[in-house]
Amino acid sequence: MAALAVTAVAVLVLLAMGRTPICRCGYVKFWHGIVYSSENSQHLTDWYSFSHVLHGFAFYGLLWLAARRWSTGARMVVAVVIESAWEILENTPFIINRYREVTISLDYFGDSVINSGMDIVAMAAGFVLAARLPVWATIALAIATEMALAYWIRDNLTLNILMLIYPVDVVREWQGG
Repeated sequence: MAALAVTAVAVLVLLAMGRTPICRCGYVKFWHGIVYSSENSQHLTDWYSFSHVLHGFAFYGLLWLAARRWSTGARMVVAVVIESAWEILENTPFIINRYREVTISLDYFGDSVINSGMDIVAMAAGFVLAARLPVWATIALAIATEMALAYWIRDNLTLNILMLIYPVDVVREWQGG
């Protein structure tokens, strides 16, 4: 219940920030698979939903290391707080402009609120998976996901973080190819 409450607060904050509730196209799709379009990050799920599952893997691992005496539920709430904070920060002009300046996301104008909410759900799913799978399986799944995303969309969580923090021209050129 606490994780749902945190998610609801994040949704309300995003709405208060003036974020669009759903795609400006006027409809909601379960999946939008075209990365280079104005509808990316506007529907329920997209290619970047997989990166949010990986956030869940990472948060589970980090919180297991830092707070393993806490219950899994308490660690889940902390993970939802972190992911919710990221969704709010990600949709500020500072981060939106950073993505547009240094990544291939030239048409990125932030997520719709429904997409941000589902990104939080995707992270929670990743957290639950990591809690249930053996460590080796979680790591293998993370590597496979990163490789598949690099192949299919020329982007993934690792490249996203790299390009946001320390843009590399060769990577940007490859992503644009």
